[in-house]
Amino acid sequence: MSPRGPSRLAGQDGFTLIELLVVILIIGILAAIAIPSFLNQKGKASDAAAKVQARTAETAAETYSTDNNGFYEGMEIKALQKIEPTLNDTSSAKLTIGTVTATTYEVTSETVATKDKFTIKRLANGEVERTCVAVATGGACPASKKW
Repeated sequence: MSPRGPSRLAGQDGFTLIELLVVILIIGILAAIAIPSFLNQKGKASDAAAKVQARTAETAAETYSTDNNGFYEGMEIKALQKIEPTLNDTSSAKLTIGTVTATTYEVTSETVATKDKFTIKRLANGEVERTCVAVATGGACPASKKW
């Protein structure tokens, strides 16, 4: 038979309070380093969704032009959404249309999370200009403001 009582526990050592506090401190430091890194990645993902939406709107605008004898006049969000149904999703980014003329247009996608804006303009000479405005830091808008 094994002995019961205080003599059984006398040989077992546990962690001291200092050791437990050191471990908790180390976990806290690691969390302080890791959490901001993960939050930054969420902003970049939101910005990527806005970029995709702007590029999709650009493709839909070119399709609209093809269907309207090469002109962009009268182009609205509903027309683009009819051409490309994925533009109906506004959970991560919101699409707006700026100035539209016969030969030019401007589409802007704003992220819901970071409020960063990604714009695509078709100029009169046929060139395409992609610009962005960063509200949050650490997003997908480079310092040059072009993407």
